[in-house]
Amino acid sequence: MPFSYASDVQPPQPPRRPTRLVAHGDVRIDDYYWMRDRTSQEVLDHLAAENAYAAAVMQSTEDLQERLFQEMRGRIKETDMTAPVEDGGFWYYERTVQGLNYPIYCRRAGSMEAAEEILLDVNTLAEGHEFCEIGNFRMSTDHRLLAYSYDIDGNESYTIVVKDLATGELLADRIAGAYYGLEWAADNGSFFYTTFDAAHRPDKVWRHVLGSEQSADALVHHEQDERFFATLFKTRSGHFIVVHLRSNVTTESRVIPAAAPESAPQVISARRQGHEYYIDHRGDAFYILTNDNAEDFRIVTAPVATPGPEAWRELVSEQAGVLLDEIAAFRDHLVIFAWSGGVKRVQVLRLVPDAAAIAEEHSVSFPEESYAVYLAENPLFDTAAVRLLYASLKTPPTTYAYDMAGRTFTLLKQEEIANYNPDDYETHRLWATAPDGIQVPVSLVCRKGTALDGSSPCLLYSYGSYGASTEPFFRPNRLSLIERGFVFAVAHIRGGSEMGRAWYENGKLLNKRNTFTDFVAAAETLVNAGYTRPDKLVIMGRSAGGLLMGAVTNLRPDLFAGVIAGVPFMDVVTTMQDTSIPLTVTEFEEWGNPADPVYYAYMKAYSPYDNLERKVYPAILATAGLHDPRVSYWEPAKYVARLRQIKTDANVVLLKTNMDAGHGGASGRYDYLRETAFEFAFLLNAVGLED
Repeated sequence: MPFSYASDVQPPQPPRRPTRLVAHGDVRIDDYYWMRDRTSQEVLDHLAAENAYAAAVMQSTEDLQERLFQEMRGRIKETDMTAPVEDGGFWYYERTVQGLNYPIYCRRAGSMEAAEEILLDVNTLAEGHEFCEIGNFRMSTDHRLLAYSYDIDGNESYTIVVKDLATGELLADRIAGAYYGLEWAADNGSFFYTTFDAAHRPDKVWRHVLGSEQSADALVHHEQDERFFATLFKTRSGHFIVVHLRSNVTTESRVIPAAAPESAPQVISARRQGHEYYIDHRGDAFYILTNDNAEDFRIVTAPVATPGPEAWRELVSEQAGVLLDEIAAFRDHLVIFAWSGGVKRVQVLRLVPDAAAIAEEHSVSFPEESYAVYLAENPLFDTAAVRLLYASLKTPPTTYAYDMAGRTFTLLKQEEIANYNPDDYETHRLWATAPDGIQVPVSLVCRKGTALDGSSPCLLYSYGSYGASTEPFFRPNRLSLIERGFVFAVAHIRGGSEMGRAWYENGKLLNKRNTFTDFVAAAETLVNAGYTRPDKLVIMGRSAGGLLMGAVTNLRPDLFAGVIAGVPFMDVVTTMQDTSIPLTVTEFEEWGNPADPVYYAYMKAYSPYDNLERKVYPAILATAGLHDPRVSYWEPAKYVARLRQIKTDANVVLLKTNMDAGHGGASGRYDYLRETAFEFAFLLNAVGLED
């Protein structure tokens, strides 16, 4: 029987202290509201007790966890390096060493035959810390200085330091409380960075001059609108620093010449509710991806001297149902990434020299029906080769240099997977019919010859929020499940953008329920097609995908044998009512504002925590990060406590909190594999497999 363990092992029984929550005349009673106090020793003791209980329940799987860990470790090339990237006369790469948790950043001058120079050994930086993550890694324009940021708590608050690569010493400059986003000015003596407010929203952009104190830094922009994030990047040409301000549905870009870092930022197009645009630069023009009069976006150009909307000239028109997702400008080409029919396409435009016009265009062909493709690291602007990262559910990550003029691929590197032959596996694309008749794509991979008699276990994964598309990417760890007979599937549900912008719009706000019913339809399709059956079907999602797990488990608990809800957003109404919680206000455009009684009622109708019922639930593992600034630890903690209190079955419910990490879990690669082994052992037990 799954999860057999000693009869004296009992789950923690936290006290019930009813808190009365009232809104719009509606009363909710929250017995576990008190868990929100992260300074309380009682709360910390409760999380520790939950961890101890999870370990006791899973004790019988410890040998299995060790086998899974060794399998996953054995598949990766532990001593390895990334495909080197040329930039500024150097070849940059990262390498890993067997037995070490973190990467080592390196470069060689002139060619890969030159002596290696170690820029940053993260293993040394991580010594004495349970967590260590690099946030930004930026070379100065002359490649003599390295600015990087690190976080040793998991709370996404970074410290920026600067290393003199000639001496190997750190400069006195030190920036505390930084966020993602760091770009050098062309003078090599100053850089831009972002910081965040009390709600952990990046709201300020600063300029730091080397040799000065952080207190003397110039405030470049302070974003007062609580819906907006202040982000930072440099155009691919290197000529402009872009202060990119974004909410979930509106953006505004302001540019600063990299050669004139003290210049006031110039607005490209003043923010207008619902207008999103993203810019790049080439020659005398900005290239702008915009949804102005185009739901699925179009591309326009604008003169650098007068970039306002009145000067915009259309370069690529909108094609309904084809979502233009990303652009990258090179000296002679523009590369476009677009979603169409549930698959990402790549289009290359050859541009007229010294003019913002198209000379010719072509599509890049890939060998598989369902795949993932990304813009890889491409520091060179004056090049005809774009580096692409390609993968599928059965093809390991592969870095290519694609010659945009000759239309040929050069293989730079493919991730080596020990004892793996992709020809032993097959991928498929199914279409599930949602309750409203919409066809939902489902991607899957399994071993060739898998019987379609319902006997196979299956792991179904999805996300479905913020317009983020779930690409069918290869993960070697999944082989530990697939080799044990699992089918792995991805549901491309509404709330993402796989089928165009309308796919996102129809899975948010007052259409959010479509996300959940799409997922249920995908699960039912896998069962009806013979890939699995309910007692063999397990599901997984993280963050907003964790909300998905809670919602679909409330809707159809009979359809699943086990659930992993990673750092899940479970208590939707209470969280969205509390603007003191990090990032709440920025989320109103995704979920709605419960101050409006219409949104309040809609959220309450699907919020996992508020809709737990006295019925049978599958086995559930919820995870949390104590320092998580995105989804607070108390959401899964409260959910688990209330679920145990209310459900009518004896199926196990576990809470596992990483007390040293945040939203992303363990930072070290071996620590991450240990966490994955724990989760996979849970899934195997949920479907009755002990190995």
